[in-house]
Amino acid sequence: MVMRIRGINNSSEMFNPKICIMKVDVHAVNFTVDRKLVDFIQERMDKLEKYYDRVVSADIFLKVERTSDKENKAVEIKINVPGDDFLVKKQCKTFEEAIELSAESLERVLVKRKEKIRAHI
Repeated sequence: MVMRIRGINNSSEMFNPKICIMKVDVHAVNFTVDRKLVDFIQERMDKLEKYYDRVVSADIFLKVERTSDKENKAVEIKINVPGDDFLVKKQCKTFEEAIELSAESLERVLVKRKEKIRAHI
């Protein structure tokens, strides 16, 4: 069973044509995700837009691995930007920790992408 929850910025900025809004899809594999976790994910993904403002969408896959290891919460985040897709996978004790580590990795990737594009202008 896969549970899909879609999120989008619900602010008044949504009607400003100059602002790009990132679509966030959360996919929970074989469990139901708490609303608090979805809100945490949405808030963390919104922060990525300050590093690279052309992020189109994000797909987040949450999985509980069937291992005896304590670090059994797996998170995969796929970010779509014009011309590229970036995928980060992390496995931690909690989903929040995995989301945070994944977001930090994506911040570095997006900053590199922005610098690369600026160098070509």
